[in-house]
Amino acid sequence: MKIYLIAGEPSGDSLGAKLMRAIVDRCPDAEFYGIGGESMENEGLKSLFDISDLAVMGLAEVVPSIPLILKRIKQTVADIEEKKPDIVITIDSWSFSVRIHKALRKKHLGIPQVHYVAPQVWAWKKKRAKTMYKYIDHLLTLFPYEPKYFMPYHLDTTFVGHPVIESSVIWGKGEDFRKRYNIEDGTKIMVVLPGSRKTEVSRLLPVFLDFVKVFKQKHPEFCFVIPTVHTVEDQVRRMVEESGLPIIIVNNESDRHDAFVAADLAVAASGTVALELAMVDVPHVITYRVAPLTAWFAKHFLHIQFVNLSNILLGREVVPELLQNDCNVDRIAYYMEEFLKKGSLYERQMEGFAKVKELLGLGEQSPSANAADAILKIIDKK
Repeated sequence: MKIYLIAGEPSGDSLGAKLMRAIVDRCPDAEFYGIGGESMENEGLKSLFDISDLAVMGLAEVVPSIPLILKRIKQTVADIEEKKPDIVITIDSWSFSVRIHKALRKKHLGIPQVHYVAPQVWAWKKKRAKTMYKYIDHLLTLFPYEPKYFMPYHLDTTFVGHPVIESSVIWGKGEDFRKRYNIEDGTKIMVVLPGSRKTEVSRLLPVFLDFVKVFKQKHPEFCFVIPTVHTVEDQVRRMVEESGLPIIIVNNESDRHDAFVAADLAVAASGTVALELAMVDVPHVITYRVAPLTAWFAKHFLHIQFVNLSNILLGREVVPELLQNDCNVDRIAYYMEEFLKKGSLYERQMEGFAKVKELLGLGEQSPSANAADAILKIIDKK
């Protein structure tokens, strides 16, 4: 069985790796091809090219990368033609994925085409839900409210669950992390997460480093940890070194999750990582900055009240969202001080995180196992 997987960024890479493990549990002889990162390569995938070529976000950031992205699309479609897989599965990154699917449709190869992680049609471009059936045969969603947006428009859709509930963060060992990095008892830990894209790091990490400098002076009992990924590790290490701040940098999933469990506070770029922090009850704020043009576009065309997934699921703000100009040292410091008081904001977060876990819980079978079952059923029907 040949399975072609395409992940365009680190969160998709993590999702793809879990899916690969679940498929191998059911079909030990499965072979994997496609595009992925470190996690998928550890499961046996040899990536066609480095996914950092695709990990760009925001209108102003994407435009300069268009020639390379078009080249990668052509290269990927040619590789699929050559490999002749039993199924093609794209993971997240719909803007890239849809171009692959459109090109494959034109070639009439007869290969089932699946997309894993629904584009956020409830936030913007609602018309996409009406046309997606033209490009893919099946959609796998992470949230229970998503299938209703697609099924009325002739697209088979399966809710499989969110991977955060099977994340190893739940089994993280905070004490092991402290021992591994010689962090003394009584020292508090703050986790700093500037994102997994180069543009995110370039915009957020300077603010975070300025904040760390100020916060460290007032709270010398804190040490700081930056978990990073290989796509931006060199950039993060260079910026931290230039700052002269004593920050621990870790670059693997085990260390990252152990650090989360050990953490007393966190500041993070908006994204799936914030759900992992919620899973282990770490008080945190989320931040984001994009280019002014992208921000204008978002303000005028996105129809959402929140950007943080916990807030979206709950329909109310439990995680402060510091976006654009609100992403600054003073605002971050204010919320960190509030968390340390363990007052109403802290209590609201803890209660909200408990509800989020309840909403995402799916019982005994993991989301990746649900996704694997759905995919194998599609192949069987071929």
